[in-house]
Amino acid sequence: MSRRRTVGRGATAAAAAVALLLGACGGSGSSGPAGGTDDGGSGAAVADPRTAATDLGPQGRVPQFVVECGFSHAAPDDPIVHPDHPGRAHLHTFFGNTVVDASTTAADLASGTTTCDQPLDRASYWAPALLDRGRPVEPTRAVAYYRPGVGVDPTTVEPYPFGLAMLGGDQTADEPQPLDVVAWTCGTSPAREAVPPDCPDGRPLRLLVSFPDCWDGEHLDSGDHTSHVARSAGGVCPASHPVPVPQLLLAIEYPPVGPARGLSLASGSLLTGHADFLNGWDEDKLATEVASCLHRRVTCGVVGNGDRRA
Repeated sequence: MSRRRTVGRGATAAAAAVALLLGACGGSGSSGPAGGTDDGGSGAAVADPRTAATDLGPQGRVPQFVVECGFSHAAPDDPIVHPDHPGRAHLHTFFGNTVVDASTTAADLASGTTTCDQPLDRASYWAPALLDRGRPVEPTRAVAYYRPGVGVDPTTVEPYPFGLAMLGGDQTADEPQPLDVVAWTCGTSPAREAVPPDCPDGRPLRLLVSFPDCWDGEHLDSGDHTSHVARSAGGVCPASHPVPVPQLLLAIEYPPVGPARGLSLASGSLLTGHADFLNGWDEDKLATEVASCLHRRVTCGVVGNGDRRA
């Protein structure tokens, strides 16, 4: 079995969209769409090849933009669920913005630096630490896929408001969560499991967490941290949450771990997979990504060798 490393520190503006178009898609080195089709904004219906938010989705068939973020740090903090209470949360691994602790606000994110390959993505992403017989496993990276919800018309998707907080998955789950919300997989395999599978030698383990894709249009957070957002059904947002926003699929990758026995999550059993997101994107850049990639129904920032495919 491969040795595992332990954790250490380590409203869309059209003018902005036009001005930033050439730098719109994916990471900092991306210059435009990487495959896919552009219907010229006709609004014609396009069949969605996915059946679930964690589905692979054929390359070029799912409108999206992609950001890859390195591991930033680990800490028992959660500025959404336990704000201003350092050490109260279970151990989390953080990606993206590097200034995050228990007291971090969206305003703090705006002035922070990031581990992401898109420097204007100053959002923070975090998840419970994966443990191997009680010892934290250092993740390799996290890849954030921003897509329309399954079946949602991409041209209707609006950028997140700055400071939006969201949770994906359920940290209190005591039975398998829906695979379109939380799933485990080996590398880029299309197979999805409720708990980590035994991956073949050399294949990394990945945790996939999808987030809600509908917003109530008013609140950046809520008392239970979930009521202000919801999930679409049949490609439609509920009347209570009428604003379609990108559906974030966060894929957290770990080094090859071999057999899964002995693994757990800092939040409890392997059934408690979840992740958190605090939006710190540059507002003009995020609006441009949505307009240039999702509204045009193209894939942005997806490399040809499949390394960044979900």
